[in-house]
Formats: sequence, C-alpha cells, structure tokens
Amino acid sequence: MEHGLNRRHFIRQTAAIGAGLYVSGKALGTEDTPKDTINIAVLGAGAQGRCLMDAITKKKDKSLRFIAVCDIWDYRRKRTQRMLKAYSKRLGYHYAAYSDYKEMLDTEKDLDAVIVATPDFCHAEHTIACLEKGLHVYCEKPISNTVEDARKMVEAAKQSDKLLQIGHQRRSNPRYLHYYHTLIKESGILGQMTKARGQWNRSKPSCEYLTHRSDKYPINEATLNQYGYADITQFHNWRWFKGLGSGPAVDLGSHQIDVFSWFLEAHPTSIIASGGTDYWKGRQWYDNVTAVYEYQTKAGPVRATYEVCSNSSYDGYFESFMGDQGALKISESYSCRHFIAEHWIERQKWNELIQEGTLRMADYSDYFELAPDAILDIRSDYTPPIYEIPFEFNAPYHQPHLMNFFNAIRGTETLNCPAETGYNTAVAVLKINEAVEQAKRLNFKPDDFYTSQT
Repeated sequence: MEHGLNRRHFIRQTAAIGAGLYVSGKALGTEDTPKDTINIAVLGAGAQGRCLMDAITKKKDKSLRFIAVCDIWDYRRKRTQRMLKAYSKRLGYHYAAYSDYKEMLDTEKDLDAVIVATPDFCHAEHTIACLEKGLHVYCEKPISNTVEDARKMVEAAKQSDKLLQIGHQRRSNPRYLHYYHTLIKESGILGQMTKARGQWNRSKPSCEYLTHRSDKYPINEATLNQYGYADITQFHNWRWFKGLGSGPAVDLGSHQIDVFSWFLEAHPTSIIASGGTDYWKGRQWYDNVTAVYEYQTKAGPVRATYEVCSNSSYDGYFESFMGDQGALKISESYSCRHFIAEHWIERQKWNELIQEGTLRMADYSDYFELAPDAILDIRSDYTPPIYEIPFEFNAPYHQPHLMNFFNAIRGTETLNCPAETGYNTAVAVLKINEAVEQAKRLNFKPDDFYTSQT
C-alpha cells in the first residue's frame, strides 16, 4: 500500500501540472504531510464510531486523516463534525459529512480506508460495498449477526484483495499479547489448562440506551423503516432486537470467546447454554445467559464457561484461565491482571519470574502464609500466593488494533484479526443463542470453521 499511496500522490501532482496548473503542496494537503497519508471515512458515528475516532485522534498521527463521516442521524453527524473540526483544521484539510453511505463512496475519490461502526446487521452490506470500491475496511465486531453474512464478507475480502480487520481489539492489546506470548507460551506459567471462564456483568443504566436526543433531533418513521428499524426504540437499542443485533451474550461475548479460542489455540467442539429475558421487558434477546463450551486442545480437554448479566455489575468483566500450576485473571481494565499460583509449586520458580520483572508479589493485607505443619479443614486448601503482572499500557483500548490495521495497509505489519478470524469467532459465539433456544448440547463440526485458522 505504501507504493499505492505514493503512486496516487504522484498522479494527483502530475495531473494538475499536466492541465497547465500549478498547485502548491499546501493546496494539495501535502505540505508537512507524511508521504504515507491514509484518508479515512467513518461509517456509523454512534458511540462506538466516536470511540474509534477518539482513539485515532489521540495518537496525534498526522498521516491519518478523517475526510468523511456518514450517519443517518443528524445529531450524530453534527456531533462528530464538532469533534473533527479542530482536528482537521490543525492538519490543514477538509472533511465532508453524509447521510447516505453510497453517496459518500461515490463522491470521495481519495479514500483509502473505511471504519465500519454501524449496527451488526449492516456490517455485511457496508463492508462489502467498501471492499468493492477498492477500500480497506476496519469493521467492528462481531463481524456480522449471521454466519451467512460473515462468510460473504470473508469472500468479498478475498476477491477484492483488500484488507479487512475485525474489531476484536484484544488481539492487538500489548498486555494481552504479553499474557499470551510471555506468560502462557514462553513461561508455561499455568501448566496444563483444563478450565477457562469469562463474564461481563453490567448495571441497568449501562444496558439502557435512552432516546433523549430524539425529540430535538427527530428521525422520521419513513427513514427509520428505510434503514431497517421499526421505530426509534429499535434504532437506539438495536442490539436487543432479532434481525438487528444478537443480544448481549453475542455482543460482549464476541470479545471474550475470541480470547478463549486464541489462548487455547483451538475452536470449540460443543456448547450448552441456558438463558432468558429474565429482567428486561420489551426486549427480544436474552439478558441473562450462561454458556459452557468444550475445547479439545493439544494438551487435553478444556471446559470454558461464559456468563452475562444485564442488570448487575457485580464482579465486572474479565477472562480467567486455570491450570494445575496456577490461574491467570485478566481484563482490559486494570482491576484484573493477576496470576494466582498453586501452593504446591516451589516458590523458586515464581521468584525467577519476579527477578525477570514478569511477576510482582501483590500487596494484600489479608494474605498470610500458613506454617508447613498447619492443619486445615478437610474442605479447605492453602491460601495461594497472588502475583501482579507489572505490564503497563495506558493508551485507549482500541488504539493498537487500529494502528495495526493502518500499518498493515502500509505493508509494515500483518493484520492481527483478519476476516477469517472474525468469522471463526462469529461461528462460536452466535451458537450461544441457538443453544439457549434449543435447550440441548450442540456440536461444532470442523467444517464449521475455516481450515486456514485451525
């Protein structure tokens, strides 16, 4: 892509000169501009779209330019325009806002990449259209709300020869990369894993998408219907309605079940699940779900539980992996980054990792070490030593994944989460709703997953 961008710059320069015109570098937006500038459009300017834009602007990389934004809601377009105004002015370029993505793709001839942050049911349509226009795409997770559409997106990426990154941002998070490569792969800190667990519990306000701006900035019913929404409630709460989103277990589980497959280096072989609309009224997808996956890893079987609760934030969100030598409890947030060692392992092993800077003894006032001859209740075990993982990462969570995408466009990196990986995760996570509905154990076949990712 580096050569492609330079060629585009060369064509623009020579075309202007060939027409008998002198166009300064400043007018072309090339003065003090990195040669590998990537022109970006954002398709979907809701909360997630703005979050991704914020992660990029905080990088303060002059080579990344938002030249277009598209959203069907006036309020979001205007709010995003305010966000971009100072940013674009500082870098000396102009941007445009659209309500129709097709108009944007037809009009903006200098686009290099599009960030697709629209609702899940739109991902396939928007991503495929962008790929067919010869654009690289960063598409939010899950790749789609159906396996069929996810497969079409993978095929479209292959046919276009353009990059398609799916927004499972943990795949590029430096701390998760450290957990995987340094702790699990190199140090073998867990021993043989047999259990994994993930959860994402959220409070009532975090699950309630209000329509308080819709009175001042209304969307007429015809427009809502045109874009697939029955009414304004569906527009704001699309994740909860069938055909639009896939419910919180899929929406949130896409992150964590992706980590299961990544860290275990395997796809699930089966799933059972229980769930229902236990709390929220007027919603179609399950708000309270527990799922159990089975994996067959190189070291042996692993069972993984995944839970979501949509009316209580107790214990937050995290992933944990348990082995015979210890357990790893991790999260994007700083509240979970611990290694809990099994007491029977010689401390010397952990001391070596402390000296290397890989582990640090946690300072817990309630922790105490029992004497070797202490007598425990037969139902109890020794209190395990707890270690912190001193690896700092202070950037926005999505920033490394976005930069991996842009660097892949330039040819300096490979994608950390290409379309095939996003597809495999969709196959695994979308099965949750099917398992709840059928109330029985469902098996995965090897053919369900792309063999290039197994």
